[in-house]
Amino acid sequence: MKIGIKNSFITDNSGECESGCYFVQTSANSKFSAQAEQNGAQIISISKAKALLGIDESIKIVGITGTNGKTTTAALIYSMLLDLGYSVGLCGTRGAFINDKKIDEKGLTTSSVFKTMSYLLEATKQKCEFFVMEVSSHAIAQNRIEGLNFTLKIFTNLSQDHLDYHKTMSEYAAVKSSFFADESAKLINKDDGHIEFNLKNALTYGVKNPATFSVLAYSVKGAIDAMIKTPNGEFEISSELIGEFNLYNALAAFGAVKMLTNKNEKDIAKAMSNFAGVEGRVQVVAKNPLVIVDFAHTPDGIEKVLNALKDNELIVVFGAGGDRDPLKRPLMGAMVEHFAKFAIITSDNPRSEDPEKIIAQIEEGMRQKEKITKIADRKEAIKKAINLAQNGEVVVILGKGDETYQEIKGVKYPFSDKDVVLEILKEQK
Repeated sequence: MKIGIKNSFITDNSGECESGCYFVQTSANSKFSAQAEQNGAQIISISKAKALLGIDESIKIVGITGTNGKTTTAALIYSMLLDLGYSVGLCGTRGAFINDKKIDEKGLTTSSVFKTMSYLLEATKQKCEFFVMEVSSHAIAQNRIEGLNFTLKIFTNLSQDHLDYHKTMSEYAAVKSSFFADESAKLINKDDGHIEFNLKNALTYGVKNPATFSVLAYSVKGAIDAMIKTPNGEFEISSELIGEFNLYNALAAFGAVKMLTNKNEKDIAKAMSNFAGVEGRVQVVAKNPLVIVDFAHTPDGIEKVLNALKDNELIVVFGAGGDRDPLKRPLMGAMVEHFAKFAIITSDNPRSEDPEKIIAQIEEGMRQKEKITKIADRKEAIKKAINLAQNGEVVVILGKGDETYQEIKGVKYPFSDKDVVLEILKEQK
């Protein structure tokens, strides 16, 4: 991609270089610097690129990392800051946004440094005071966040995922820990305990253990109501979000906004109560029958969502992504079996793998074969679940959330769980 400046442009792609342009050198593209120079580009650092673009270095960048909860926590902080009257940017799994306007579609959880710089440039133009971003473990390992100065770093949790890339849980934890090794301000989930972090400038939050921001009493049935303890006293918070896992996200967001703004706790709590949730995260897409769509695609993520809904009889539709950690597949199956009245194993994004093979690996973790149905066609699987829900059962469709495609053999076909549900219900009417 190119970003235009006076009489020239900056790029991170050596193939786009020409005489008089600038090539911003990063960890990812440094091996192409010679080619860029050959094509007539002037090689510059990330800091020089930011200076040439006029990016406002006073924008406070908030980075959130963890296996689960990044998207909801980021969206909640973004929404609360907007509600409190600040100008704010956001980027992550759902795309990029500035002050409630979408400026880029979904892509990687954490984009390349240069792409993030393009967002920060727009944030500069819109006079943003804060910029909230999801930070993936891949981005940390590949140094896709180099040159970014974080005002606050937040850790949500760590559980099994991405072992196709990181190989072991200890390596995965070490990558996450490296993000918190410096002296920048940090907000750490005290109840998790899987990572190491620099204690300097670190505050904590927790539901079970004493922490800077902790919970004294709470209810998560239908919505979140909690009495929390902070350094400034006890305050009540409420949110339309459901489940204990979202209580953690809410607590992290409350602590983060307090650390960033030092606003009155009651004003922060009011801003939180106005948040309606994130598309594709425990999202109700139909009422009769009740159908919920969620992005959960790890054993831990599935447990958190289904545990939040355990007071209902659940019919669960789920699969696992292809070309990703195969070790988690039977664990996902076992977790669904634990909570579901009936489980339908289907295709997620099989990518280059055979969907039937993925389904078989999921089934290996399940013992009660009488409550399992296998339907590789995801639309047919969703239709089967809706037809089964005759006695007040809740249909839960996991794995893709608000994704708008299904990736099969390198091709992305249009597919939205929400749209498919509405289409099936319309056909039935």
